[in-house]
Amino acid sequence: MFKIFSTMPHVIFGVWGIIMAIWAIVEILNISESNYKRLRTVSLLSSIFIWISYIVGGWWYWVYYGAKEVGDKYVIKGGPWPWAHGFFMETKEHLFFIVLLLSMLLVIIVKNQAIIHNKKFQTLALTVAVIVVIFGFGMEAFGSIITKGVKAGLLGF
Repeated sequence: MFKIFSTMPHVIFGVWGIIMAIWAIVEILNISESNYKRLRTVSLLSSIFIWISYIVGGWWYWVYYGAKEVGDKYVIKGGPWPWAHGFFMETKEHLFFIVLLLSMLLVIIVKNQAIIHNKKFQTLALTVAVIVVIFGFGMEAFGSIITKGVKAGLLGF
């Protein structure tokens, strides 16, 4: 039972990171002196949540997913959906680093108070936040396909 529930923080913190990035987009679109502090806060929270998701997901991958011959990886690869690991997990493993780096870049960009009046900074911050959201949703979608790959492998359909 612990194995099942231990994956939930990975997903939950990932979703919270996406939500904070969406909130940052709203703050960037309405940037002013009055919401600058809030923009910095939600950008930092987005990065923190994404990092926590990465750490928890990495631990789970190490302990459960890739466990030799009994992990979910082997269930998927031995089941009817081997591409759930071969494409989706492999892609997720590599693209996730982009989300980590961009979430930290967003924090760095909004740290400079010049963003309040500088349209180029605003555009850069907005672009980075939108990419974090798009890639974040992609990670969530890939994760659900991987989960279905495990289910298909266990049920044999």
